[in-house]
Amino acid sequence: MDVNEVLLPGVGLRYEFTNSDRKRIGIVARRSGDFEVIDYSDTDPDEGRRLFRLTPEEADTVAEILGAPRIAQRFADLTKEVPGLSAGQITVPAISSHANQPLGHTRARTLTGASIVAVVRGEDVIASPTPDELLRPGDVLVVIGTHDGINGVRAIIES
Repeated sequence: MDVNEVLLPGVGLRYEFTNSDRKRIGIVARRSGDFEVIDYSDTDPDEGRRLFRLTPEEADTVAEILGAPRIAQRFADLTKEVPGLSAGQITVPAISSHANQPLGHTRARTLTGASIVAVVRGEDVIASPTPDELLRPGDVLVVIGTHDGINGVRAIIES
């Protein structure tokens, strides 16, 4: 399926696709973190109608239901419009001193300024993990921050 991505300066990103019923659907990922799901008129391709809005928490729940691993890509896309901000993915190696330890044990945010915003574990996503979340070997951490901050988290997790 082809997804068209459109940058909306000052607003966020809009993703558009045509579903199997030949209906054009749009999802606006706002800078505020909210999402809007819209559909388009059959007669006027520029006329969009908001179907509903999702808070960040609701969007995370929908993402978990529909395809949890895609959450990392969404963060990466949202960081495109913020200069100096990046998204990265770090896999927890089995030999890490932080494997089977709580996330808070890493002190990653304090030491690097970068935030671990999700943990992808197989097909599951733990969005906004708490400091008590145990990191398991093979977990993929979704990190938002500067390049240096993300590399700092990588060094911590791989130690």
